[in-house]
Amino acid sequence: MAKQSIFGRISTLVRANINALLDSAEDPQKMLDQLVRDYTNSIADAESAIAETIGNLRLLERDHAEDVKAAGEWGNKALAASRKADELRGIGHTTDADKFDNLAKIALQRQISAEGEAKQAEPTIASQTEVVDKLKDGLNGMKVKLEQLKSKRSELLARAKTAEAQSRVHDAVKSIDVLDPTSDLGRFEEKVRRQEAIAQGKQEIAASSLDMQFNELEDMGELTEVEARLAALKQGGQSAITE
Repeated sequence: MAKQSIFGRISTLVRANINALLDSAEDPQKMLDQLVRDYTNSIADAESAIAETIGNLRLLERDHAEDVKAAGEWGNKALAASRKADELRGIGHTTDADKFDNLAKIALQRQISAEGEAKQAEPTIASQTEVVDKLKDGLNGMKVKLEQLKSKRSELLARAKTAEAQSRVHDAVKSIDVLDPTSDLGRFEEKVRRQEAIAQGKQEIAASSLDMQFNELEDMGELTEVEARLAALKQGGQSAITE
């Protein structure tokens, strides 16, 4: 019963603390550190409760030992008084012998009483010894779990740091991934491509304008040649009329 009450109370406390920590967890390291502290404090509470239980058992054991010792001492006194009575009766001192026999009877009564108390305490001592042994085992189990918790804490923190580092590396790689249109470099490349397209467009416009100018010159050349030939025809015609 003592085992259940001690570890039941501690188990309830630990579960409540764990649930509270999980509900409010923001920083994994702070949560795990607090969990280790709470479990350590729970072990300290268990040690205190177990120490009290062990103390009560030791008191029972000392009382039992004293009863056993007293029973032995009263038995010796009864034997001594009985022998003295026999000795006195042997020399004819009957009255004194009866007195020592009465003392022997009183001593035997005290012996029986002490033996009864010792025997009555034995089942309680046996059950309390079993409880204490289980409490010690349970406490040792808690200490083992504490070491496991500390080890798990270190493992989880290492994994959390690794995950955080991997996330930072992923973000860094993403920021320079030219294939990622959402990255800074991708956006800059898109801007350059647009600028290049605009420059190419301007070049094409300029080239188109130059071609048109040359075409106009060619057209003007053709017109000039036509005018020259027309003038030559006219001059040739007049020469023929004059002749």
